[in-house]
Amino acid sequence: MLDLSRVLAGPYATQILGDHGAHVIKVEPPIGDETREWGPPFREPDGPRDRRENPSAYYLNINRNKVGIALDLSHPEARAIVLRMLETADVLVENFKIGTMEKWGLGYAEVLAERFPRLIYARISGYGAEGPLGGMPGYDAVVQTMAGLSSTNGTPASGPVKVGVPIVDMVTGLNTVIGILMALHARQLSGRGQFIDMSLYDAAVSILHPHTANWLWGQRLPKLMGNAHPSLAPYDLFETATRPVFLGVGNDAQFKKACVVLGCPQISADPRFTNVALRNQNREVLTEELAAYLSKADGVEIVQTLLEAGVPAGTLNSISEVLTDPQARERNLIWENESYKGTAPPVRLSNNEPKLRHTPPDFGQHNNAVLNEFGYTDDEIATLVKSGAVRRLDTP
Repeated sequence: MLDLSRVLAGPYATQILGDHGAHVIKVEPPIGDETREWGPPFREPDGPRDRRENPSAYYLNINRNKVGIALDLSHPEARAIVLRMLETADVLVENFKIGTMEKWGLGYAEVLAERFPRLIYARISGYGAEGPLGGMPGYDAVVQTMAGLSSTNGTPASGPVKVGVPIVDMVTGLNTVIGILMALHARQLSGRGQFIDMSLYDAAVSILHPHTANWLWGQRLPKLMGNAHPSLAPYDLFETATRPVFLGVGNDAQFKKACVVLGCPQISADPRFTNVALRNQNREVLTEELAAYLSKADGVEIVQTLLEAGVPAGTLNSISEVLTDPQARERNLIWENESYKGTAPPVRLSNNEPKLRHTPPDFGQHNNAVLNEFGYTDDEIATLVKSGAVRRLDTP
């Protein structure tokens, strides 16, 4: 697999596939993947200022299980290297500005589809090539705003707020993986690869459930509800005597169990709260009554009791608490060795366990190894470095 992508959506997608055994060759431009600079923190707090040599934690968390080569694709010799690698590649992933690959003579429809008929080519862009925004640049937070995601998040006091993680980039990466796997399966039947057109905007719109359904079927727009759910109550963050907890009640049986645990069975019997629709209509008074009981409870203890009773609930945890939690450790959600630490992949296949095979590549780290793999001699590599087609840390 040839990974020409940078930043997050593409590298996240290729890391997922690399975690599960794909041979991923990451091709970086002369300045490196820009996320190498997205810190602090950096790998070495007091290390070199050249981020190609001392990358950020951001870069390290989404580029493991890849080998790295640095090419200047403005050089025809570098593009020739890409074409040679594509002779045996199954997949190419890129997220250049639309039209860039065509300018370089590497366009899918114009060149690659005919030359490499089995190639699966995944392009990730901000908005796709069509429409008023076709070809325009897009970053996660910008697309969250443009696609309406921010309009669903926040409180009346805060106003619209973007989601606290780059959810659009990551969902785009996940859908890219799905598209690649579907295309690989289709190739087994047809013998041919195909083009995968992924955009951040499309992915963002796809995760607006249930708000898109509510508008398409009832022209209902979401209200800024903070932690509350537009269709369920109680489904919100509550204060306790010790720490905030989230109570997530999804049906009538869970509601009755929650009221028993909280010591207020009379609330579940109240005719204003006997089903989901009624609890929704009367959510303000219901929230007020439940808050009075929860405010006297110990957060950790009440969550454990609720969970044991079959009611979804959880304490509000910080990132440090999550990453040191016994549950995370028991599920092996942290991968660590002497030179790497990161969150492990969540997909666990019983016969194909994901493994940490390669730590994130340093800039141009595997230039010689990759080029040797594709038949280049050491003398030819030296010539490519001298021309500037292949880059190293010590080349300008």
